[in-house]
Formats: sequence, C-alpha cells, structure tokens
Amino acid sequence: MPNSAVKVSLVVVMLSLVGISICPMLISRSVRAQASANQSLKDSEELKRLHDEDQSDRTPTEVDWAIVSPRDRARLSRVKELYLQKRLQTACDYYHAAMILQHGDAPEDFLLAHEFCVLAISKGKNDKETRWLAAGSEDRFLMNIGRPHRFGTQFRSEGNGPLLLYTVDSGVTDETRREMGVHSLAEARAHEAELNKK
Repeated sequence: MPNSAVKVSLVVVMLSLVGISICPMLISRSVRAQASANQSLKDSEELKRLHDEDQSDRTPTEVDWAIVSPRDRARLSRVKELYLQKRLQTACDYYHAAMILQHGDAPEDFLLAHEFCVLAISKGKNDKETRWLAAGSEDRFLMNIGRPHRFGTQFRSEGNGPLLLYTVDSGVTDETRREMGVHSLAEARAHEAELNKK
C-alpha cells in the first residue's frame, strides 16, 4: 500500500475513533437538554381548572343538562383555542383537554380526544385513567359514526328506553380491555343491568 494511502487510512480511523468517543457526549447533552426542557414545562392551570369544572358538573347523580351543556360547549371552544394557539405542552395538558373534548358533540371531537390521550401517554401519563379515556374516546367516536365500538364503554338509549350497551365489535379481547383499564365485556353487560334497575 502506498505511503499516502496508509496516511489516509490512519486519518479515517482516527476520525472514527474521535467520533465514537464524542458522539455519546453529544447525545448525552442532547438528552439532558430535552429532559430539562420537559421538566421546565408546567401543566396549564387553565386546562386543569377546565377539567375540574367538567368533572364537577358530572358529580351530582342527576345532571341538569340545560345548565351543563352550555358550559360544555364553552369549555370545548376554549380547549380548541388553546390547542390552536399551541398552548398544550405537557402530558397532563393533553389529558385534561381530551377529557373535555370527549364531552363534545361531533365525531371529530372524540377522535381528537383519542389522539390527545395517545400524546399524553407518549409524554409519560401512561396510567389507567388515561388508557381508559383513550379507549372510551375511540368508542365514542366509533359509535357516533355508526360503527360498532371496540372496548364496550358506551351505552345508549332510544328515547326514554333503557340504557343499552352499544354494539360491540368482537375484534378486541378482554385481555386488551384490561390493558386499557376497561372492564371485561361480561362486566359491561352487568353494568348495563345495574343501570336499568333504577
């Protein structure tokens, strides 16, 4: 091998070794910077308040929908504004927004609620309540576009008739339901019976 080829090979090897030794330091700095940025983000107090109001409106055994429905619409409108303004930052922000969206009226609201749950989970809020909301919002979306739902979270009545478990797609197992924080299909049917005892 000519002398110049040996020198070029040595330079390439040396640069590779330098790159290998520096790369972990650069990656480590990048990961630390990302973690620091995520830690510096604070949950939105406004979204938390909107979420708490949404849940409080549903606490009484008899909900006065003439009062709650306009409040739901106002909260939904505000969440959409915050989203378009890119003010949802943290896992909890996405979860709080999803809860409000799933109380909307349009299939698009339920689908966006599901997507927000996926984001909340990916940002670290991977708990039972977020997984349940991901399943429930997907079910609500499917029900509202006239498709069978998958997890068995939705009940519907015709007129003043009894509340019935909405049509369930057989493609989801009880194991998957359990992983999503949802009751088994048998438990959902038992809940249907309980709802109609009143």
